[in-house]
Amino acid sequence: MNKPLKITRIGNSAGIILPKEVLAHLDVDVGASLSIVTTPRGIELSAAEPDFEAQMAAAREVMARRKRALRELAK
Repeated sequence: MNKPLKITRIGNSAGIILPKEVLAHLDVDVGASLSIVTTPRGIELSAAEPDFEAQMAAAREVMARRKRALRELAK
């Protein structure tokens, strides 16, 4: 899918309007959260995983508690 999108002003910010085909491809609806990742070719847009932040918080906690063990494993 190669659709040109126009950047529009939204208050003091900028935004793009996603066509309904793009929303259908992402399997999201208006009001859903999206995840954006930079890649060597540009950006990748995907539907956000609802429990991703909770998983990252748990991972950060484990990394903080096991800092020395992880440092040894990295050698």
